[in-house]
Amino acid sequence: MRFGNVEVRPLGGGAGCLTMILISILASVVLTVLLNLLLR
Repeated sequence: MRFGNVEVRPLGGGAGCLTMILISILASVVLTVLLNLLLR
């Protein structure tokens, strides 16, 4: 996977891929909550 100039390699095959997906979902939820708190 590539994000711009950075190449991200999933760790440990399928389990690492699932972990990265979960981390990205958690990160987006946390960022959304922080943005909502900042914009109020």
